[in-house]
Amino acid sequence: MNRNVPLTILSCILVMLAALTLFVNKVVTPTDLTKEQLNDLGAYLIDPPRELGSFVLMDTNEKQFLPLDFKDKWNIIFFGFSFCPDICPITMSLLAKIEDALYDRELKEVRFFMVTVDPDRDSPKKLKEYLNNFSSSFIGLTGSLDQIYNFATKVNAPFNPVSNNNDPYYTVDHTGSIVLIDPGGNYAGFFRTPHNEDDIKEALFDLLTRSY
Repeated sequence: MNRNVPLTILSCILVMLAALTLFVNKVVTPTDLTKEQLNDLGAYLIDPPRELGSFVLMDTNEKQFLPLDFKDKWNIIFFGFSFCPDICPITMSLLAKIEDALYDRELKEVRFFMVTVDPDRDSPKKLKEYLNNFSSSFIGLTGSLDQIYNFATKVNAPFNPVSNNNDPYYTVDHTGSIVLIDPGGNYAGFFRTPHNEDDIKEALFDLLTRSY
């Protein structure tokens, strides 16, 4: 019997197993979305991410909040205010739905914030009460108007500052974009308006699988 025959068969089997392994790995191993794919989902990343510089804010537990406190997790940030009649509650409700869709392992990698653009009315207590309507894990940030404005300009989240307004029903013009700060504590990009829940979830799932 020709001994080369079994060796040939064995070689073929090994080649087939190698090809099958490569195929399975390609199917099972997730690949990062391209820049164009993220753009199609409304997510725009900055390359390289920008350092935030310095600012001092206060969270809803009345603790000082600094740029370094953003590190080690992805941070989803919306600039708004509790007296906002439309875009703020709509956006925070959207973020609450997105949070609910995350698995436990993903929830450990991300935080959700609302930074007030109306510190005259949004005390830490007021912000906490407001955000609890959407999720008890949402974090509110407030502080002096100049520090908030300083932070907002660093992440391209413009708003028109209002101070000492005697009208109890005044409003504040602000962006509807959702800001992204990466685990390195840098401004990484944003989700443009109008927001789509499924698109944001898909882009966020992709970002949470990346190594930083």
